[in-house]
Formats: sequence, C-alpha cells, structure tokens
Amino acid sequence: MQVIRQTGWMVVRQARNLAREPIWIAMMVIQPLVWLLLYGQLFSRVGQLRGGASSYIEFLTPGIVCMNAFFGGSWSGMAMITDLNRHVVDRFLAAPASRFAIVFSQVVRAGITAVLQALLLLVVGLALGVRVHGGVLGWLVVFAATGLLAAAFAGFSHGIALLVRKEASMIATANFIGLPLMFISAILIPTASMPPWIKTLSRFNPVNWGVEASRNAILTGGNWGASGVYLLLLVAATAVTSLFATWCFRSYQRSI
Repeated sequence: MQVIRQTGWMVVRQARNLAREPIWIAMMVIQPLVWLLLYGQLFSRVGQLRGGASSYIEFLTPGIVCMNAFFGGSWSGMAMITDLNRHVVDRFLAAPASRFAIVFSQVVRAGITAVLQALLLLVVGLALGVRVHGGVLGWLVVFAATGLLAAAFAGFSHGIALLVRKEASMIATANFIGLPLMFISAILIPTASMPPWIKTLSRFNPVNWGVEASRNAILTGGNWGASGVYLLLLVAATAVTSLFATWCFRSYQRSI
C-alpha cells in the first residue's frame, strides 16, 4: 500500500509540473489532431488502405490513437533527464521513498496522459463519422491498449534516460527506435497490404499489438479473444520495461 501511495504522490507532482507549462498541454492536444486530420485527408481516396472500414478516417483513428501513445511513451524519458539535471532525483534518494515508486510513477503518468489523449481523439473521430462498433467495451479496450502501450515504452524510455543521462543521446535513441517500429505496424496501412517480411516482423511489434486491439474494438466490435491476447502481451511488456527502468535507477544510484 505504501508503494501505491508514494506512486500516487509522484504522479500528482508530475501533473503539477505539467500544469506549469501550458504550452506542453496545448501541444499534447493539438499535435494528435493534426496527425489525424492530415493523414485522414491525404489518403482518403486510396480505397485499398481502408482495411474493410467504411472510410479511411475510420481505419486511421485507432492507428493514430496508438501512434500518439507510443511516441508519448517513447519521449517521456526526457522528464527524467530534466529531473537529473536539476538534481531532483538526488533529493528523492535522500527521502524514504520507494525506488520503484519514483520510476513507476513516470510510467503511470505516461499511461494516464495517453488515455486522456485517446479520449480526445475518439471524440473528434466521432465528429468525423467514426463509429466505435464495440460499444462501451470497445472504448475500454482502446483506453487499455493506449495506456498500456504508452506505459510499456515509458518504462523503456526512462531506463534509457537513466543510462545515457543526456538529452541529445535520449533524442537520438527515441528516433532510432520509434520510426522503425511505427512503420513495422498497421498504424497507416492494413496488415494485408504489407510486404510479407514486414508483416512477419509486425507480429512481434508491441506497437502493432496496441493497434490491432484498438482496431478490433473500433472497426469490428468483436474478436475480443485476440484483443485480450494483445492486451496481456502489453501488460507483460509494461512489467518488463518497468523492471528494466527500476534496475537502471538502482544502477544510477550506485554510480553517485
């Protein structure tokens, strides 16, 4: 219970820090909308990219929701580097706080942010004619997929941040990992349209797990068994990356 309480306090602290920088809140709201509207219009007349959906915007919406969560998690390690540079982490080490809570709060914060952005994107999607065929359960599956996807990559991102400890290295690593994983997924095109080797790789891509679970919920409103498997895989990925981040934190602690 103490770890949960400390994690909650850490999440509140990060939310307060974000509230002090309204430009970031604006970017978190506007950027995913730009992705959705621009890509939705750019490929709207390419029929084979709809993947069985009534329109490309309906096909694209779950992909953009997951892409936004994925990139948000991948870049969340920058907050850890800021805390390192300002010696905030060093002050936490002097407090009787759980080391796991210090790291896991960043993972939870990334997941909550992704869920709020997913809600916004789905509401905009509804205004553009997107229908969540899975009903209430479909909405919950999308929220779970996006939250877990962001959390999984947030754990990895914070672990890398604790290892490299420099903004330039963090940016290079996020770009190096993020762009390939984006294109080895069904974010922008259906799996059936992929080259065979990319289709094979996408089966092992956590980004694609979130996309497929969300797309099942929005487009088909069924296939819950497959969606459940994808969510369980994301839970496992989140656990692994959170432990990785905690190990990196303890390694940092030993180095000072």
